Amino acid sequence: MSVSSHAPPTRDHGSLRTLLTELAHDVRDSGRDLLPIVLVVAFFQAVVLRQRLPHLEQILTGAVMVVLGLALFLRGLQLGLFPIGETMAHGFARKGNIYWLAAFAFALGFTTTVAEPALIAIAGEAARVAAEGSVIQQTAEARAGYAFGLRLTVALSVGSAIVLGVVRIIKGWPVQRLVIGGYLGVVAATFFAPPEIIGIAYDAGGVTTSTVTVPLVTALGVGLASSIKGRNPMIDGFGLIAFASLTPMIFVMGYGMVAR
Repeated sequence: MSVSSHAPPTRDHGSLRTLLTELAHDVRDSGRDLLPIVLVVAFFQAVVLRQRLPHLEQILTGAVMVVLGLALFLRGLQLGLFPIGETMAHGFARKGNIYWLAAFAFALGFTTTVAEPALIAIAGEAARVAAEGSVIQQTAEARAGYAFGLRLTVALSVGSAIVLGVVRIIKGWPVQRLVIGGYLGVVAATFFAPPEIIGIAYDAGGVTTSTVTVPLVTALGVGLASSIKGRNPMIDGFGLIAFASLTPMIFVMGYGMVAR
């Protein structure tokens, strides 16, 4: 792979005063983004249900915490996750070893997915429902094993998807062809998968693209596309998340066929 001569852009956040100013802007923007949700809830509570909000003080405290948490999260992405993802992508591109790059891409996709809080939650819920539906035994060990197997399956699928996405960026393959082919695979797998796993498989595609996975994977794709000659970050840098959403559906339906 031919490496571009320019390094990934760096963000100069300067002094503590600059950081606090940017954080204040993030708080303002987070409040503005959440305002429509607040208005919708208030409208239906006051106009349709005609009820006073219970525990108003607690709700307001929670809303403030959400705004602050969202602002800190967004600033943390800008300060930490995006730069480290782009820097490591550029470093692997300069190293020129596609096998190390593929290993890093798989490890990144696997570890960020297996740690996704949303995936942990839905895997536990799926295990509970599977036990109640007599798909697995009604024991804690069976539920834990089913949930853990589901998490590993999704993590393996995302790791494989990120490797495929990295190879696509290096080779310059059109993302739309791979995505269309993948969804044809989802349709084909649906005909053979047990009915009780299909809904979980479809949801698994969504929960993998959550707070932990998306920033790092996006930074990897954009950083890699910026580092390789002939690649456009706008055209080639995105699409990894689409693969990470698509492959878990196929893998989880396969897991359902095996675990049945």
